[in-house]
Amino acid sequence: MDYLEKYGYTPAEEAIASRIQAIAADRNAVASPEVLKKCFSLMDLTTLKSNDTVESVCKLVDKVTRLTQEYPSYPLPASICVYPNFATVVRDRRCSPELHVTTVASCFPSAQSFLEVKVQECVLAVRGGADEVDIVLALNAFLAEDYAAASREIEEMRAAIDAEAAKQGRKVVLKVILETGLLATPERIARASFLAMEAGADFIKTSTGKVEVNATPMAAYVMCECIKAFYAKTGRKVGFKAAGGISNDQDALLYYCIGAAVLGEDWLNKDYFRFGVSRLGNSLMGAIEQKTVSFF
Repeated sequence: MDYLEKYGYTPAEEAIASRIQAIAADRNAVASPEVLKKCFSLMDLTTLKSNDTVESVCKLVDKVTRLTQEYPSYPLPASICVYPNFATVVRDRRCSPELHVTTVASCFPSAQSFLEVKVQECVLAVRGGADEVDIVLALNAFLAEDYAAASREIEEMRAAIDAEAAKQGRKVVLKVILETGLLATPERIARASFLAMEAGADFIKTSTGKVEVNATPMAAYVMCECIKAFYAKTGRKVGFKAAGGISNDQDALLYYCIGAAVLGEDWLNKDYFRFGVSRLGNSLMGAIEQKTVSFF
């Protein structure tokens, strides 16, 4: 199957680069405190370190609780993103269910394991309290152009997540990480985007943050165009998440403006647009407060 032909989309790399340049030049025109706070509300505040502990995860959750007390005009971040073994820690300690529990899964970040292991990890993440699960596209299949196998993995994890969530009377969001830096070309990024959306992704996400090249404006633009084409053909809205290397307010504004330019205002909320970040919070707060902030 040719996904690009099916959805009538082929990335026009030079035109996209020109459009990104124009968006970047204009991003400060929208940099109001309201927009910066909106970007803050779109963060999946993330800790995915090898030395994460229950204590360190609790400290991050407690910082968000303190935020509500010290900065009451600020929105909550969309979620706290952790390894799946910490899902219950975040669920039990968060200040509000509006602060979602996001976990990575599917043997993050490489996805190099048995499908049965990936599926079970997703089930355990949901059982532990995950509201959202971020899995990784099976690049070993996708790069070999075995699209059926890559799709089947997502479908099986989607089904397992849904079944476990249904036992608890709730729904869980599935995000599929494409690892765009390893896909390398706009055409591969587009094919991976369509494959993931067809297989049941609620969001498509740029990167794990664990490889040399993570989120890029080009990848984001292509993915957003694919989301738009998929919506036009199917009527189903899929979200976009930029992750990896988004560390300051200028980065956030650029991706926010790319989303606005390609998808429109209807996508610019936490149901359809996210930033996966570990360092962005302080920069956004500093831009809002007009001073250096070291809160997170």
